[in-house]
Amino acid sequence: MTETTPAVSPADRAAVRERAEAVLRRLAGEHAVLREDQWRAIEALTVDRRRVLCVQRTGWGKSAVYFVATALLRQGGSGAPAGPTVIVSPLLALMRNQVEAAARAGITARTINSANLDEWSLIEAEIRAGEVDVLLISPERLNNPDFRDNVLPGLAAETGLLVVDEAHCVSDWGHDFRPDYRRLRTFLAGLPGHTPVLATTATANARVTADVADQLGDALVLRGSLERDSLRLAVLDLPNPAHRLAWLADHLDRLPGSGIIYTLTVAGATETAEFLRSRGFPVASYTGQVEDAERRAAEQDLLDNKIKALVATSALGMGFDKPDLGFVVHLGAPPSPIAYYQQVGRAGRAVEHAEVVLLPGAEDAAIWRYFATLAFPPEDQVRAVLANLSGDRPMSTQALEPLVDLRRNRLEMMLKVLDVDGAVRRSRGGWLSTGEPWTYDTARLRRVAEARSAEQKTMIEYASTDACRMEYLRRCLDDPEAQPCGRCDNCAAPLFDAEVSAGSLAAADAFLGHPGIVIAPKKMWPTGLAAVGIGLKGKIPAGEQIEPGRAVGRLSDLGWGSRLRGLLGPESPDAPIPDELAAAVVEILKDWAHGDDAWAQRPAAVVAVASSHHPELISSLAAHISKVGRLPFLGAVAVAHADGSDARGNSAQRVRALHDAFTVPSEVAAELGALSAPVLLVDDLVDSGWTMTLAGRALRRAGAEGVLPLALAVAG
Repeated sequence: MTETTPAVSPADRAAVRERAEAVLRRLAGEHAVLREDQWRAIEALTVDRRRVLCVQRTGWGKSAVYFVATALLRQGGSGAPAGPTVIVSPLLALMRNQVEAAARAGITARTINSANLDEWSLIEAEIRAGEVDVLLISPERLNNPDFRDNVLPGLAAETGLLVVDEAHCVSDWGHDFRPDYRRLRTFLAGLPGHTPVLATTATANARVTADVADQLGDALVLRGSLERDSLRLAVLDLPNPAHRLAWLADHLDRLPGSGIIYTLTVAGATETAEFLRSRGFPVASYTGQVEDAERRAAEQDLLDNKIKALVATSALGMGFDKPDLGFVVHLGAPPSPIAYYQQVGRAGRAVEHAEVVLLPGAEDAAIWRYFATLAFPPEDQVRAVLANLSGDRPMSTQALEPLVDLRRNRLEMMLKVLDVDGAVRRSRGGWLSTGEPWTYDTARLRRVAEARSAEQKTMIEYASTDACRMEYLRRCLDDPEAQPCGRCDNCAAPLFDAEVSAGSLAAADAFLGHPGIVIAPKKMWPTGLAAVGIGLKGKIPAGEQIEPGRAVGRLSDLGWGSRLRGLLGPESPDAPIPDELAAAVVEILKDWAHGDDAWAQRPAAVVAVASSHHPELISSLAAHISKVGRLPFLGAVAVAHADGSDARGNSAQRVRALHDAFTVPSEVAAELGALSAPVLLVDDLVDSGWTMTLAGRALRRAGAEGVLPLALAVAG
């Protein structure tokens, strides 16, 4: 109880509970009854006006708590009616069903977001008139300059209840930390002292719980059991990606209802969906690269049971709510048992049994390491950004990007963190440095990285444990009530085995073993090159462009990915091209010559990109193509100076480093002039695509009729 809250008698508390039960019945049906933990949260919010953190399993009923609390606070009881409830959530698009349910309790909800700018003034007027009970906003909205400066101060002063949904996102110890959530500190600081706050999450261990509670300040923590008695967990150790696809093809019909198949990469989701469709299964892929309208349609098809499964990356994020979801299968393990618990928790909310199957892969750790490289940038890059923002005019992310070697999404994430830390400020037109002292917290970043590494090891242990799997996950989330479930494959007889049919395995092997993906050519120079002293802009002249090319596969592919990563990794020794890969290249060239999208003209010669990492690999590949294709090998495009840029950096910095790096030896140029057909340009790895583009440009300017790029792998 806060100092400003008068004592409330037991009789008055009982009366409040009766009113709460009445609201709940309007919300959830005439037989609905508040559980004790729900009532404790509602009582703390409405009677004691406290701050509350609920760490409760999915399906616990957090929406019932904040909608019932809203109704009570808006009614006012013995005091004046409270202002509207503000719900900060990343799940606005997925909360329509909850808002519709709330309407049954007489609760009016509105949303302020980037899609309804024309309604903002009307909604703000409705809030001032007391007509809005619930306002839903995204965490990103908290730092929109107009909203932050013109709406947020008044809203904070009038808020009757603040709800922080998916509160683990506030903590950088959490598995899904989002910098925009840290802006809630500003919102909290602007609330009147008696304003109740509810934070909820289903996925927080003790460290995240303590961090969030500390940020809330003097919070009542209500932590419940994370047991999910409808879930039956299992792990199957299968030898390779083909076996995992074959297992899915053989067992998908045996999995109950419809469900989700999670993969670690976009390529994995795309390939898995394509293979399952080829085997007759109605499935759809769902990734961050799929258009929003297509993703929404796929979600709806799953909700309506029109498809057997969504094959998804983590882009199918928090809050997807299908109560009768019958299964969740993972092709590859997430890097954290906490993230895994959250994803599997989408199944079995309103069905008696749901199947959860993990099919881990040997390549999982390599994928985790790749994503770890995309974390908060090193100090020198952060300082470079701050230096570029030290002027009097705000700079947009697009204008800033060419000046620092960071890709757009990583740069934006870093700017949001700096904004929360007070080092920069977002304004109309972009970002400005505040000039405030700022310290790069090396120690904390190291501790977070160490925590991530420990989580990865724990996930590997989960896959291999012979103890109860549900108990293991619950202990990872520091659930004090964790105990054996009696249902998982270690507690009871496993429902599935690792056997696959010969037909499915042969089909999967053929599907994954077929090499060849298209390399799309660059047609435009990146924007902002003038800012880094490069006089290139607009469209790349047609006479300097390369043609569409081919690669054996992506480093993230289910089929060729592990073999290509083993060959091209930074620690991989240089060696002649393996026979298997040489044969795959020949197969690609045959398809390229005779397929539906065949090259317009057969290449007349082979040229290599000089490689500092894999010179023997590239020279042996070029020699093999020359021999098999009976094409002269003219030599290599030389690198005139060292490339100091980061291949994972942004395009402008990559072009700055490479635009004059390639030279065509005179003997090669002389041969090019005598050819009347394109040349095949061979390299090991295409990452940003600018190495191949600029090496090809050098060949075109030296007289090549055309350039057909051929690489062993594409990054990503």
